[in-house]
Amino acid sequence: MNCPYCGGIATLKDSAIIYNGVSHGLVYICENFPICDSYVGIHRKTLKPLGRLADKELRVLKQQAHKYFDFLWKNRLQKHARKRAYKWLSKQLGLHYDDCHIGYFDNEMTLKVIKLCKPLYEKLSK
Repeated sequence: MNCPYCGGIATLKDSAIIYNGVSHGLVYICENFPICDSYVGIHRKTLKPLGRLADKELRVLKQQAHKYFDFLWKNRLQKHARKRAYKWLSKQLGLHYDDCHIGYFDNEMTLKVIKLCKPLYEKLSK
C-alpha cells in the first residue's frame, strides 16, 4: 500500500508509535511517519485495512462524517438499519453499494457525506 500523500510505503506497526506508547493493535503506517502523518487501522483478527491511509485532516473529516451518518442508522430501531443507510448513502453519492465506505473516501467525498448527513442529524437530534 502506497501513501497517497508522500508516495511512501505503508507497513504494519504497533499503534503504540502513534498513541504515545499505548498499543491499540496494529496499523498500516507510512514509512515516513511522523513527517508524513498517514496511517490506518486494521479490522480485528485480520490484516485488512479499515480504509485508506489518512492524514490528520482526513481523519478529522471521517470522524465528523461518522458522527452524522452513524447517528442516522444507530437511532433507527429497524432491522438492518446500517445496511439500508449505506444503500441510501451510495445512491446519494452515485456510488455502487460495495464502493460506499467512509473509510475509503478522500477529503472531497467525506465532505459530501458530512453535507448530506449533518442537516438530518441536526433535525433528528433535537
